[in-house]
Amino acid sequence: MIDQATAPEPKFRVRAAHTPTTLTVYQAYRPGIGVPAAREGRFPAAWSRSRMTWIKPSFLWMMYRCGWGTKEGQETVLAVDITRAGFEWALRNACLSHHVPALHGTPADFKRALREAPARVQWDPERDLGLNPLPHRSLQLGLTGEAAARYADEWIVGIRDVTPLAREIHGAVRSGRTAEARALLPQESPYPAPEGLLAHLGA
Repeated sequence: MIDQATAPEPKFRVRAAHTPTTLTVYQAYRPGIGVPAAREGRFPAAWSRSRMTWIKPSFLWMMYRCGWGTKEGQETVLAVDITRAGFEWALRNACLSHHVPALHGTPADFKRALREAPARVQWDPERDLGLNPLPHRSLQLGLTGEAAARYADEWIVGIRDVTPLAREIHGAVRSGRTAEARALLPQESPYPAPEGLLAHLGA
């Protein structure tokens, strides 16, 4: 029997900061979008509803993507609290971003499913404090069309600017204060996804 304390992480599993009713995802924007979003608790008119928007439950994967908030156009890091009901709706209506014959059938079937889905999922390597890849995967959820509109108008419970936290953790990492950096990280744990919710997404 495998000791559960030392059992390896499942390769595909949603890990996030969550409550009984909400889940936290991360995005990074230029200040012109991110600052008013955090101030008002909703995205400003300049936020595009016509583009796919990617939300990430993993804080460290967001740090990898935005370079701790240093990349151009990603200087403001947001923690967006959304309803679990909305998150699960997106997962139920999502399609993987790459073709898996066992899940999608022919390439033509996959292209049709991808075109019709209002959400898509990528499983990318999770990251450690040094932003190095780990063996298990982190969920990235892309929202477009109906899903993007629901996200902006219905699912958001609150938006926080966590750029100062990102900079504080990055500073601790750079100076070798690993234990301090780890203690500052948002507490993420396996998300209690209903049985079968992720089956069509390869998990």
